Amino acid sequence: MTETPATRLAELGLTLPAPAAPVAAYVPTVEAGGFLYVSGQVSFVDGALVKGKLGADLSVEQGFAAAQGCGLMLLAQAQAALGSLDRIARVVKLGAFVACTPDFTDQPKVANGASELMVAVFGETGKHSRSAVGVPSLPLGCAVEIDAVFALHPA
Repeated sequence: MTETPATRLAELGLTLPAPAAPVAAYVPTVEAGGFLYVSGQVSFVDGALVKGKLGADLSVEQGFAAAQGCGLMLLAQAQAALGSLDRIARVVKLGAFVACTPDFTDQPKVANGASELMVAVFGETGKHSRSAVGVPSLPLGCAVEIDAVFALHPA
């Protein structure tokens, strides 16, 4: 892939949001041992927090969009920490948490919102391992929270 992540985002018509400030006692990112660990980012779409539970308040399509919003915020945090998304050599892992009803089983379809974004932005190196779990509630009442691990090119 010869295009840069910034070029791909522009071609997709996507803009990274301003990185969100932490709401508790943690930092948004930690760079260690050639990896960037990004704390869980909650579901913002067009600047608004997506709240509710999948299986009750939100459709799978709305959850997918919320997960894509999490993915954009993950990239915004990475860019703020690294100066450029070009430092990312590989998307290693995403951990997706989906607020849902006990009988909701489409967490993987929701998490695909972030997963498909990573592949669209990084190509083959955007393919990653992943977990997608349903939980009874998430911070601020949000619908989706996703964290990430990125392998880095040397600075």
